[in-house]
Parts: sequence; structure tokens; C-alpha cells
Amino acid sequence: MKKSFLFFITLLAFTACSKHQGKKNIAISGIDSTLRPGNDFFKYVNGKWYDSVSIPASQAGVGAYMFMNFPQRIRLQGILDSISQSKNTEGSIAQKVGDFYASGMDTITIEKRGYAPIKPLLAKIEAISDLPSLMNFVANEEKTGNSSIIAFGVSSDQKNSSMNIAEIYQTGIGLPDRDYYFKSDSSTIAIQKSYKKYVAALFQQTSSDAKEAKKNADLVYDIDKQIAVSHKTKVELRDVQANYNKMAVKDLVKRHPNIDWIAFLNNLGAKTDSINVCQPAYYDALNKLLKTIPISNWKIYLKANSIERYADDLSKPFVDASFEYTKVLSGQAVQKSRGEKMANVIDNYLGEALGELYAKKYFPEDAKKRMLILVNNLQKAYAKRIDKLEWMSPITKQKAKEKLFAITKKIGYPDKWRDYSNVQIARNAYFENVVSASTAAYQFQLAKLGKPVDKSEWFTTVPTVTAYNNPTANEIVFPAGILQPPYFDNDADDALNYGGIGMVIGHEITHTFDDQGAQYDKDGNLKNWWTKEDYAQFKSRIQQVINLYSTYTVLDNLHINGAMTVGENTADIAGIAVAYDAFKMTQQGQGNTKIDGFTPDQRFFISIAKIWRVKMKDEFLRLWINNNPHSPPNWRVNGPLMNTTPFYEAFDVKQGDKMFLPKKDRITIW
Repeated sequence: MKKSFLFFITLLAFTACSKHQGKKNIAISGIDSTLRPGNDFFKYVNGKWYDSVSIPASQAGVGAYMFMNFPQRIRLQGILDSISQSKNTEGSIAQKVGDFYASGMDTITIEKRGYAPIKPLLAKIEAISDLPSLMNFVANEEKTGNSSIIAFGVSSDQKNSSMNIAEIYQTGIGLPDRDYYFKSDSSTIAIQKSYKKYVAALFQQTSSDAKEAKKNADLVYDIDKQIAVSHKTKVELRDVQANYNKMAVKDLVKRHPNIDWIAFLNNLGAKTDSINVCQPAYYDALNKLLKTIPISNWKIYLKANSIERYADDLSKPFVDASFEYTKVLSGQAVQKSRGEKMANVIDNYLGEALGELYAKKYFPEDAKKRMLILVNNLQKAYAKRIDKLEWMSPITKQKAKEKLFAITKKIGYPDKWRDYSNVQIARNAYFENVVSASTAAYQFQLAKLGKPVDKSEWFTTVPTVTAYNNPTANEIVFPAGILQPPYFDNDADDALNYGGIGMVIGHEITHTFDDQGAQYDKDGNLKNWWTKEDYAQFKSRIQQVINLYSTYTVLDNLHINGAMTVGENTADIAGIAVAYDAFKMTQQGQGNTKIDGFTPDQRFFISIAKIWRVKMKDEFLRLWINNNPHSPPNWRVNGPLMNTTPFYEAFDVKQGDKMFLPKKDRITIW
């Protein structure tokens, strides 16, 4: 629910001067005092840990951030082990969650079935005889979560954010991104070869001989590559205006006669007269490829796509083939335990049901209350920063603050839980459970088409260690999963919490005003609210971020893609700045009492470095750089701190230190 501007001012004035000093002393350990903080602050705080920690063989990395989801899945596994062994009422959440998990843990039955669960699916593909029957198959499988050459969804209208519309996206390739088909460096070539080997292995497991399997894999790769030509790059996909192309279905019918949109949408059950075609070039190309590529080749492509979709849900040979490809992509040495895998599966398919059980066990209500105080203080600090901006005019400042105070805040878990009554779960039918849950997820999305947006909906699960900003709803979301150390500790002093979760809060608020978020108004509509002059000033500062981060390197010579990561880097720079300002509103922030030899400001900045304490395999780091819109963890620390003047003062950073930037070159956007 949106709050009024006046209400937020009153609320923030009441909460801004929090005196919570914590109930215990959280000791800071692992600092390498032999290093100058200003040369590499990430290493100064995390180096001892980094050099001594081992990455578990079943993981691609270890530490905070996304890798905290490994211990989270262990927690979830504990819940699932318990509930799956209990006698639960038929149709209850406990029954569905427990029996789904039990069916996935029943590897004896899964092994006996081999690839029998997908034989009917492969037979349907074999029966395809022409373009209409091909598109009929594609539509039917879209409804069960087996998406192939068309990616259909329902989302809020970017220019009328209160209503849901149909959308279609570029899709259809097996490698992580279109660029993998066109690069020729040794690492990419190794991934290309591994992908072909994987596809060939899947064909061999479904009764093709080695020669035929290799031929089929090469054919699939060739179709993939033809499709990839039409894909936008990750940088191009950041253009939110270019991704909004609302078209009448009648016009699409004329534009894409080979797709037959009327029949396709009818088959999907999607009643609509318009669709947002996010990447039109892809569908224009697909329309042509449907004619130029023989039906017999499309059938091979669809078989590969379908087997890949379910590889991890079948018997061991399929799971092993999938992992061999994953190993090359991520560097992960051995497969995850079955329990961890199934915890992840249940989190994906019955996420809010499992989240409800998790929240009851692990998330106290007083943590939610303190988080709200932190968020409110960050909002007040942000407003003050907007008022002080020298480059922004008063009229745009007013619009920015209206948007700031219109932000909806979601903390911990949803106010209402999703209904899974149409998901049918049987204890001895794992594959069918996957299909049932996927089908229900599609129907959940379809039911929203043409209806008002449900502002209470969450787009992550409660146990996940993440946070997000949804620009079309103008909301920031902090699930219970991230509200634990090192990000948040209800018993810790303010320096650690403002440097930890405070930085994350500031980061998510800033997404409201990054290169993409700044194009949405306070109601979440893609609508300009800037003066021409102010937006030009804003864009020039965004370009400074792109230019600076493009100079940073990892793995010796691999550069961060400044244009791809600009939104996250902007959010990191401003997120730290506003978290620091909010911290200075607290009693501890205004004092200078040392704890364990560190000043409040030093503890604040050390906390920032600790929340990105991560070590990962080189393969995974390379995958990260090529695909992740965030900078790697060390640059999420050093990059923004190089632009934070109070950091220089706290650790006596001087000219000659490697992190030193002249004051005139330090970037301030918000």
C-alpha cells in the first residue's frame, strides 16, 4: 500500500534518531593489520579469511551473498526432512511440501523409471508433421513450463503499471548468453564444446547411437546460433524504453504469419488483443527461421530442448550429463547432495509454502520492526541528499522526493501466502509433481492477464539471500533470508547494521533512481519526470560510473563490463553514501567511542567489506563477469569506497594508495 508524502515525513522524523546500540559486542576478526586499508580494503578486511577458507567441493564459491544460500538450503532441508516424515492432512501445505520432497529423495523409483517419464513427450515431437503442429506443440509445452522458442509471460504494463498485460521475450538458446556463440577465446570454446557434448550425451541416453547423437548436437547448436544472431546483448537489454513495444495481436498476425499468433494465444488460453513484444527482432527472425529450417531439424531441436528441460528430474545418467556441463561452466567439483538439490527444487516450485514454514522457525517479529526503522532512516537520509544536490533543479528534486516517499517496503515475508490448492502432489511420482507444479505456476501467471496488479505479490522466496527493487511497483523487498549476519543482526551495534543491511537498503532505494529506475515515475510508469537539463546532468554522471568500472579488471586481463553493470554499481556507490548519512543520525554514529580498537566509522566500513566476503572458482568468476549485472564482490567493496570521502578520512587514505582518487574525480550521483 502506498503511503502519503506527509505521513512518511512524520514517521521518519519520529524514527530517525534511533538510540539502539545493540545488546552485545560483535567482535571484528580477521583484519590484516600489515596491509594498508587504502591499497585494497577488501583484502585488508577479508584477506586472511580468503586465504584460509576452502570452497566446498559441491559449490562454486563460499562466503556471503549468494553463497549464503548453501547453508540456507541446509536449513530448508532440515524442515523438509522433518515434515516429510510426519503424517500430514491430505491437501495441506505440509502434505504437498513433504510429499514433493519425499518423491524427489526416492532415487530408487527415479532410477527404475529411467527416461520413461519423457517418452510420451518425445513421441509428441516425433508426430509433428508441419508448422501448425509444431507451433501447437510449442504452445502446449509452454503451459507446462517446457518453454522453447517462445517465452510468454504476464507482467505489469510498463506504461500503465496498475494493469497486467501479456509479454513475450527473446529465448531459444542453450548457452548462457548470445555472445557465447560468437566469442573465440579458449574459455568460451571450452564451454561451446562442453555444451555440444552435453546435448549429444542426452541424445545417447534416449536411444541414439554416438554418431547420430553427435550429428544431432551439431544441428541443435547450429539452430541455436542462428537464433542467437537476433538476440540483443545484455547491455542492449538495459534499454527499458526499447524493451517496451506494445503491439496489437492483429498486427502481429500480419507481421509473423508463420507463428500464427491467434492459434497460439488461443492454445495458451491467453485472451488479449495486445502483447508487449520486448525484443521484436527476435520474433521477426523466428518467423523467418520457422520456414527456412526444415521441420525435421526443428523436431531434433525440440527434442534436445525438452530433454535438457527435464535432465535433472530424470535418472542418474541424465543428471550426470547435466553436471558435466555445469562443471565446465562454474568450476563446481562434485554434485550437490540430493537433499540440497531437493530443497532448492521445493523452494522453486512451492516457494511460498516452504517460506511460510521457514519464517515461523527462523524470522522473529522484532527483527522486522528494527528493519523498518533502518529503512525509514535511509529514506530520510536520501531526502536530505537530494536537497543538497547541486546539479539538480528544485522542480526535479521535488519529483524525486515524491517518488522516494512513495516507495512500498516489504520486509521478511508476504502479508498473504500463495494458494497452491491446484498443485497435485503424489509421494511416488516426482516427475509428475514437477509438471504439476510447473503447470500451476503457468496458470497462476495466466490468471493475472488483463487484471489489476496485485501489489502484495512477491517475486522471490522468503528464505533466499537477496533483496530487490521492482520499478513498476516502486517497491523494495527484503526477504527473511538476507536478514541475518553478516547483513543484519538484531543484537549488533548500529555501525555493523548500517554498514551491512543499511548498505543493501541504500542500494535497493538507489535502483529507484539508477539508469533504468530513473525512467519510471512514482507510480511505476515508464514516464519522464525530469527536466531536459537535469536528465542530461544525470546521464553524464551515469557515464562516469561506466567509464570508471570499465577500468577494473579480474582474472588478470578480464575487464568488468561497465555498461552492463552500471545500474548495480550506481546503487553500490549511492547505497554506501546514504547508509553512512543515516548512520550519522544514530547516537553511535555521532560519537567516537571505539569498540575493539575501531572507531564507529571504521566499524561501519569494515561491515561493508564483510557482507561481500566471497571466494569463488575462477570458472564461476568468469561466468559472473560475462553474465551478472553486479560487479564481482571485491569491486563491490573497493569500487564504491574509492568514491566515498568519509572512507578516506576513517582509514587515512592518501595519494599514492592504490584506492586513492582525487576528490574531483570521486563520483557523486545521489
